[in-house]
Amino acid sequence: MADPVVASHLSLVLKAPPTISSPSQFLLQQHSKPMASSLNSAASLRLFASSSSSSSSAAARLSLRSTSLSFSSSLKSLAFSTLSRHKRGSAVSVSSTGGFSSVASPKCAASDPDQLKSAREDIKELLKSKFCHPILVRLGWHDAGTYNKNIEEWPRRGGANGSLRFEVELKHAANAGLVNALNLLQHIKDKYSGVTYADLFQLASATAIEEAGGPKIPMKYGRVDVSGPNECPEEGRLPAAGPPSPADHLREVFYRMGLNDKEIVALSGAHTLGRSRPDRSGWGKPETKYTKDGPGAPGGQSWTVQWLKFDNSYFKDIKAKRDEDLLVLPTDAVLFEDPSFKVYAEKYAEDQETFFKDYAEAHAKLSNLGAKFNPPEGIVLDDGPR
Repeated sequence: MADPVVASHLSLVLKAPPTISSPSQFLLQQHSKPMASSLNSAASLRLFASSSSSSSSAAARLSLRSTSLSFSSSLKSLAFSTLSRHKRGSAVSVSSTGGFSSVASPKCAASDPDQLKSAREDIKELLKSKFCHPILVRLGWHDAGTYNKNIEEWPRRGGANGSLRFEVELKHAANAGLVNALNLLQHIKDKYSGVTYADLFQLASATAIEEAGGPKIPMKYGRVDVSGPNECPEEGRLPAAGPPSPADHLREVFYRMGLNDKEIVALSGAHTLGRSRPDRSGWGKPETKYTKDGPGAPGGQSWTVQWLKFDNSYFKDIKAKRDEDLLVLPTDAVLFEDPSFKVYAEKYAEDQETFFKDYAEAHAKLSNLGAKFNPPEGIVLDDGPR
């Protein structure tokens, strides 16, 4: 859900990590070198892009307090899954090849409010240093955007349940590159074991919007994590960037989630954040005057001039159509072509306050799709207005 609703219609190529001879070598490298790959994707996004392995375990089982890392035998992608600590401690299996098997978060584990607040502060610091607002928004949207309102059973219905931490779902074409978002957040998950992955993903997404200058999102927490990769949704539930009939495609995907035309257009406005890279997605220019100097890794093509600032520039720029250095995908352009979409797009281009109000409501709705809350009413962080 790029940039949200249409959210990322871009397929970013998920590059294989370098060969690691042992888990200890991997951990050493993670702590000793800059996260270049994370930064390369941090500012590249399409909130919703187009579109498990397991290894035999060794006899030894180790009780660890740190991160559980899961490698596929081909090393095509990397997913992080944290070991629960303290009261939720568990074991990790070390394979004969030196990799780790995934350890799932326990079911029915509501997040701790104090840890949520502390995690949010750590996310703010991460955003200041890594400029990773776009990819964190995309992470939350892709976890929630698999929801199917026609399926009642949890977690088969998809939605915000933390399933995106598993390799089988990370390998979906629409999620290419999101392993970098997991890399960025993993130390926060390690630090706050009382926060579920499902909540962490949505917390990071909402915080990124707010810290980029967007509206305060009326969030609630307490989402329960799925327990294993067998509970991940099938591939193909997220939108594409250039379908033959963009308007029909957007409605097919987002109506399935229970969203309407106003929410589709409002969420599309999050494309004000981020940029695309043709070598990863097939869309956009290698670089423009707005992206050649970063921040983060330089290059790519953005939808707006200030692509780390959340405002209504996305709608203004699409309407103006006067800057060839700004990206407009078929699913962007259709917002001013379809009669129903156009009503909202025109309004948002003229009235940022209305856009912010509608966006905040739509983002909060999206973040709750398919989630199972414990307690059922959810947890609202009592921190007052921003």
